[in-house]
Amino acid sequence: DCEFAESCMSRSIGHCMTMGTASTMACMVESLGLTLSGAAAIPAADSRKKVMAQLSGRRIVEMVKENLTIDKILTKEAFENAIMTNSAVGGSSNFVIHLTAIAGRIGVDLTIDDFDKIGSKIPLLLNLMPSGKYLMEDFYYAGGLPVILNELKDKLHKNVVTVTGKNHHENINGNIDCYNDDVIATYNTPFKPEAGIVVVKGNLANNGAVIKPSAATPALMKHKGRAVVFESIEDYHKRIDDPALDIDENCVMVLKYVGPVGYPGMPEVGNMALPKKILEKGIKDMVRISDGRMSGTAYGTAVLHVSPESAIGGNLALVQNGDMIELDVDKRLLHLH
Repeated sequence: DCEFAESCMSRSIGHCMTMGTASTMACMVESLGLTLSGAAAIPAADSRKKVMAQLSGRRIVEMVKENLTIDKILTKEAFENAIMTNSAVGGSSNFVIHLTAIAGRIGVDLTIDDFDKIGSKIPLLLNLMPSGKYLMEDFYYAGGLPVILNELKDKLHKNVVTVTGKNHHENINGNIDCYNDDVIATYNTPFKPEAGIVVVKGNLANNGAVIKPSAATPALMKHKGRAVVFESIEDYHKRIDDPALDIDENCVMVLKYVGPVGYPGMPEVGNMALPKKILEKGIKDMVRISDGRMSGTAYGTAVLHVSPESAIGGNLALVQNGDMIELDVDKRLLHLH
């Protein structure tokens, strides 16, 4: 039975079927204008994926002849379009590190504050796990990313060029029908009024930290609690289910030294699982803070990418058990009392 269950988990080639990091990146690349229209959500085993590959290969050859290079596509406006689109689809918080890395390579000035300024007021239009209930193939069959881009048409920059040599509006023309409004909502009747990624700052994150409200618990968006500190991910694994651990659901879990310097490779550990004794009470979420990241498939009130990170002298390194920590997402505040 166990083997049968395992074999059902992954029913084809492909990756996470939720709006995890990989699906987020696919939507990011299409919204940046780096793929042909409609590429982001095609299921791996769908024959239309092969058609898209064939068309992409042909278009690349034409782009070479036209000298349409990546620096002409990746403008500041293209990055802003990607940020707005990411908010509308409830994309992963990992989007922040990937998009800033691409901007850095191409020489576009993109800061962490841009994600909040441009994206945090965009409504959630996609009812997809972990922010909603459907899966990526449902998104594709409902019309895919072109439908989202059409709903955002009044917000997106039009003076962008994509791999086709045209802008998004021209690319999606005639391909904007929504086939399931339980999966993709209209801009005026969204699933959540504000989605996006919010940047909180304070003495615990002088350069900012990231939270994804669409995957968090509304009641915890303003919270003050006692810190329970884990000095490393190994320390966390060793003590988290110890019955003697002094923790309750009002505490704030803090994990140090899991940032890019502190833990090379920056593993997806920021969504620390709750202690067994808390889960047994039926509690499913607590405030968690770290300088690491979490999987795009994860959910919960997790404050991630605390910067500067603990390993380079960030204030996160100074937090001790019992310290009071305050999170106020509306006020964009993360404060160590």
